[in-house]
Amino acid sequence: MNLYIDPGTGSMLFTILIGVIGAAVYSLRMLVIKLRFRLTGGKTKSGTEKLPFVIFSDDKRYWTVFEPICREMDRRGRDIVYMTASEDDPALKNPYPHVKAQFIGEGNKAFTRLNFLNAAIVLSTTPGLEVYQWKRAKDVQFYVHIAHAASDITMYRMFGIDYYDAVLLSGEYQVGQVRALEQLRGLPEKELVKVGIPYMDEMAARLRAAGPAPEHPRTVLLAPSWGKSALFSVYGGKIIETLLKTGYHVIVRPHPQSFKSETEMIEKLMAEYPASEQLEWNRDTDNFEVLRRSDILVSDFSGVIFDFTLIFDKPVIYTDPQFDVGLYDAWWLKEPLWTVSALPRLGCQLKPENMGDLKSLIDECLSDPRYAEGRRQARAETWEHPGEGARRTVDYLLQKYDELTAGEEDK
Repeated sequence: MNLYIDPGTGSMLFTILIGVIGAAVYSLRMLVIKLRFRLTGGKTKSGTEKLPFVIFSDDKRYWTVFEPICREMDRRGRDIVYMTASEDDPALKNPYPHVKAQFIGEGNKAFTRLNFLNAAIVLSTTPGLEVYQWKRAKDVQFYVHIAHAASDITMYRMFGIDYYDAVLLSGEYQVGQVRALEQLRGLPEKELVKVGIPYMDEMAARLRAAGPAPEHPRTVLLAPSWGKSALFSVYGGKIIETLLKTGYHVIVRPHPQSFKSETEMIEKLMAEYPASEQLEWNRDTDNFEVLRRSDILVSDFSGVIFDFTLIFDKPVIYTDPQFDVGLYDAWWLKEPLWTVSALPRLGCQLKPENMGDLKSLIDECLSDPRYAEGRRQARAETWEHPGEGARRTVDYLLQKYDELTAGEEDK
């Protein structure tokens, strides 16, 4: 007889199991500490001193989000521990004396470590705190979330940021989205601080230093997201074939998650459309150069749209943004996504019926001045305090730390 456990029940059972194991580990650790304390006459430290600041990154690609913050913390001489779930995270080789990076394991091993953390403030861009395996540690005073894209804060899986104490944002519309979710769910108000977008500040400064790209043929970057609503799942290889017919140089850059979750589809596309003089496949960890040397982007709902349009000031061709929001926080809200209102101002929409006119769409987006004005409007709405993101973030973290630790020295 085969037993079936639905995913929801399985997740609950797994959480219970992790909790039981975690409690046992914690109890054993406390027993060892007490024995050591008694054997040494009460003179031995427990080894569990509170860390002032911790950053947690679940993937190496978020180093671009955190590096400007780490650099600013280091400049001010403040120690920070950077915990990563990627063994090859570039943070592990960071050059900042006050930033101590450590690999804490992947998946559940990392979350188990975090669940027993002792820290004043934890900063992360990972959603799902207190929802999945990552639980609020009883010895962590304050959790801060920072977004990793300049778009709707409601595009996380349901309850993605509900149990953070504070959220760092970049636009007023995001404030409204968080407050609406809190009201619907009866949650206490979080601290919401508009700090800007540190990683976009960094990329903009880098672009100014690099200058314009070298002379090159007109280049189209195809960079979809992943999942059943993403561009490759909807159009398959037809989109690559149509782009090649334009005669323009084509760069295909799949989302990193596609190589993990959609391996078979990506391998099939790479076999059907191999690299050539006109077509290249790009998997660079750093997307700066590929964005710099592309003239126009073709994408769906990927966050790279806003990097490309707002930093590099270039147009985009996007697919239908009305994808299924049933699994996301956006489902709870009645108003349309900010992204839906922004995209028509940034470029043209690609539909099955105008796929054959893709070359004309590309030429129109590159020549029509209304898209340049649309980019200016969107930039003002979703990227407040340009150039100040890292400074404002660190200002807030240090201020909050002082609040949390006020009076501790007297005690």
